[in-house]
Amino acid sequence: MESGFISLFNGKNLDGWILVGKDKNPYLARDGVLVCPENVSANLFTEKEYSDFVLRFDFKLAPGANNGIGIRAPLDNETSYVGMEIQVLDNDDPQYANLKPYQYHGSVYGIVPAKLGALKKPGEWNSEEISCVGRKIRVTVNGKTIVDTDLNDVSDPAVMQQHPGMLRDSGHVGFLGHRSHVEFRNIRIKALPVHTENNRPPAGFQALFNGKDLSGWKGLVADPPKRAAMTPSELSAAQLKADERMREHWKASGGVIEFDGKGDNLCTSAEYGDFEMLVDWKIEPNGDSGIYLRGSPQVQIWDKPDGSGGVFNNKNNPSKPSKVADRPVGEWNQFRILMTGEKVTVFLNGDLVVRNVTMENYWERDKPIYPSGQIELQNHGNKLYFRNIYIRTIPR
Repeated sequence: MESGFISLFNGKNLDGWILVGKDKNPYLARDGVLVCPENVSANLFTEKEYSDFVLRFDFKLAPGANNGIGIRAPLDNETSYVGMEIQVLDNDDPQYANLKPYQYHGSVYGIVPAKLGALKKPGEWNSEEISCVGRKIRVTVNGKTIVDTDLNDVSDPAVMQQHPGMLRDSGHVGFLGHRSHVEFRNIRIKALPVHTENNRPPAGFQALFNGKDLSGWKGLVADPPKRAAMTPSELSAAQLKADERMREHWKASGGVIEFDGKGDNLCTSAEYGDFEMLVDWKIEPNGDSGIYLRGSPQVQIWDKPDGSGGVFNNKNNPSKPSKVADRPVGEWNQFRILMTGEKVTVFLNGDLVVRNVTMENYWERDKPIYPSGQIELQNHGNKLYFRNIYIRTIPR
């Protein structure tokens, strides 16, 4: 075994694996080989989750075979979208004559196409390595690198909206049955350390809070329509008063933005259009807050049975989270928010709770959401805490 690697498959049984699906003929261990039989469409995942890693394995395809490698995936049958799938496919079979590039073997399915020419013929063993370090994904087959990408470079809103799983930073590794006979062996993984430090942004992001003071933030002046109606001098005067009020109630302390329970929202000085945002938040019992996007309310934060993360002020589109993913009150939570066009996707503590939901314009119900605007930390008169506030702007 290579240095730092551990075996994921003991060659004898499926200990350490979780089957997701209802197939009567699931994966089986045979003579040191993990076999996905024909007609199996279930997914087989590691019990353990991984963030950054190097995965190595051998595989052998039957003619026309189709499978996939799930990475950073939840325990779900929809891995290609709510996680990520590295395609496993006999590209040269006639039935795949009209493949799209992102369907080639080794592609990050639906997101990043792979190069052709690395696969051996069906019935022969291939070796593959998948490296995931942050947003950088590299796939090597039989010694040839066929994918070497940074997912932060993906800017097509349709792709991001359809594949929110590309934003996940941890999850299970697994095999995705597509009713084809495929064999795997020598399955091993090397987990890589992930170094994090409060208020230090991950690659591709910039910090909205420097951990020391409220540089880059301002007080709240009215709402978007009222601000737009002000003259420059009126807005400037109102902003001076709002900033003074903001400094009375919001402060930076010990790497955390704290709110004393009085005053108005805290707003970014800059405006943003399409973006991915990370923010840690903590509330006290009966706490109530939210994240305004483009100056509009809001991705909900509160101590209520419905859970946080919903697009609270929607009337005609979903407003509640799909599940409750909040940690106990008093503990830190993390949002990952993607906003592209009118659509919002929200992860709470790694769980997808809002998926590609249209955000309505609360201020002017007859208009779509504004194309850009400030981000706000909302308050409802109780103490609040925020840290690790990062943003990645997405070009249109």
